[in-house]
Amino acid sequence: MKYYIIIPAHNEADFIALTLNSIASQTLLPSKVVVVNDNSTDATASIVTEFSNAHNYISLVNKTSEAIHLPGSKVIQAFQKGFETVDADYDFIVKLDADLILPDNYFETIINHFKKDDKIGMVGGFAYIEKNGQWILENLTDKDHIRGAFKAYRKECFLQIGNLKPAMGWDTVDELLCKFYGWKVVTDADLKVKHLKPTGANYNKTARFKQGEAFYSLGYGFLITAIASAKLAIMKRKPLLFFDYIQGFWKAKFSKKPLLVSDEQAKFIRNYRWNKMKGKLFNS
Repeated sequence: MKYYIIIPAHNEADFIALTLNSIASQTLLPSKVVVVNDNSTDATASIVTEFSNAHNYISLVNKTSEAIHLPGSKVIQAFQKGFETVDADYDFIVKLDADLILPDNYFETIINHFKKDDKIGMVGGFAYIEKNGQWILENLTDKDHIRGAFKAYRKECFLQIGNLKPAMGWDTVDELLCKFYGWKVVTDADLKVKHLKPTGANYNKTARFKQGEAFYSLGYGFLITAIASAKLAIMKRKPLLFFDYIQGFWKAKFSKKPLLVSDEQAKFIRNYRWNKMKGKLFNS
C-alpha cells in the first residue's frame, strides 16, 4: 500500500531530526513526506532541507501563521497546507507530529491492519513519554482512541469524513465520524511510539477553555460534557480544569458556536457516548 505523511512543525529543531530518522528507518517507506514549517523561528526548516536533500520523498513547505499556539486550528491548518501539495495517488494518509520516534515496523504493521480488513478506516499505536529514565504509557491514552500525534487514515474514510476539522476536537470528531459512516478504528498496543514533548506543552493559557468549546462543538450536550470534563481533568491530574471546561462549554453555547457535525451526526455521537459509558459502567 502507498502512503503519504504530512507533518506540521513549529519550532521543532530539537526533535524533527529524530522523527525523520525514524521515518527513514521504516521497513516499508512512505512515498511522500511533507513537512510544513509553520512560522518557525529556529532551525526547523534547515534541518528538514538537509533531510530532503538526502531523501527524495521528503519535502519542505513553508507556512506563515500567528505565533499563538492554540490547540486544533493551527496544527490542522498547517496539515491542510501540506495536503494541498500532494496528489491523490495514495492508499492511506498520515498526520504525524514532529516530536515522535516510531518503531521501525510501525507503518508495515499499519499496512497489515488495513490489508486485513477493508472496513478499517483508521489505525494507530500508543504514545509513551519519558519519566525518570523510563518510557511509560501517556496517561491520556485510551485503548479506543488514537492520539492526535499519529493518525493514519484509509483514503476512502479520510475523504468520507470530510478531511480534518481545523478546530479543537478534530482528533475526536474524526473517529466519531469514522464510526458514523461504519468504519472501524483500530489501536495496536504493540506499536509503542515515543512522544518526546508533553501534549499541550506550548498551548496559550486561553486554550484551557477550548476543551469545553470542543465538547459543545461535538454535539455532546451538557451532561456528557460534564462527565467527559471530569474524566479529563482527573486524567490530567488538574481537577480545577473541570470548571474551565464547563465555562468553555457555556461560552460556546451562548455564543451559538457552529457545531463541527450535522444534527444527525450529533445525535449519533450522543447515543454512541452514552452506550460507551453504560458499557464501562456495567462491565466494571
